[in-house]
Amino acid sequence: MNRVMLITGASRGIGAATARLAARQGYDLLLSYRQQAATAEALVAEIVAAGGNAHAVQADVDSEADVLRLFAELDARYGRLDALVNNAGMLERQMRLEQMDVARWQRVLNTNVIGTFLCCREAIGRMSSRRGGHGGAIVNVSSMAARLGSPGEYIDYAAAKGAVDSLTLGLAREVAGDGIRVNAIRPGLIDTDIHAAGGEPGRIERLKGSVPLQRGGTPDEVAEAILWLASEQSSYCTGTFIDVSGGR
Repeated sequence: MNRVMLITGASRGIGAATARLAARQGYDLLLSYRQQAATAEALVAEIVAAGGNAHAVQADVDSEADVLRLFAELDARYGRLDALVNNAGMLERQMRLEQMDVARWQRVLNTNVIGTFLCCREAIGRMSSRRGGHGGAIVNVSSMAARLGSPGEYIDYAAAKGAVDSLTLGLAREVAGDGIRVNAIRPGLIDTDIHAAGGEPGRIERLKGSVPLQRGGTPDEVAEAILWLASEQSSYCTGTFIDVSGGR
């Protein structure tokens, strides 16, 4: 029986790279997306054509009803869950804190924090040995913003990812006895379209000089870290963070 992985926000960027690598490693996949239906279905078709097994489901992770529907689809298709990758996240346009309104903070916190909480909760209900599960691994996608603060750009996003870091630490200790490992990665300057969403497509070029490795990273490099944390190769790691940041 193949292992089953659920990846949120999987239609592009780090999520899509993780899905491709997981499929090559033999996982059956359930991939969630918020809006990019055509992109998600094209990724599924690519994985299936290469001999893998994947399905895409539209779900907005900040909606409890959508998350419940997503996990109901998981139950119906696979009947188990071995690994959850909480990759769905968002940020808004660069600005200083005094320019931000409450609605922006609510959007950013709802997706990045509430969405991660909801998916963790549902995953634990299926993985926990106390509930009849076989254990599993949760990998949260945080950000180096949680450590650097993103001044003048995305303080709200940095605060949200700081919350993800705290959730990772606490939850790792809470469910270790249930056979569940909870870890996180912190990507740095990675070549995805999140920079364009923030209003600066060329952000990596501007900031790469601050990276000891003098370049941005790729989604594939982040995916390698995610898959390691999801695998038995990291069986003695929980509450662990991997900074995929070029040393920044």
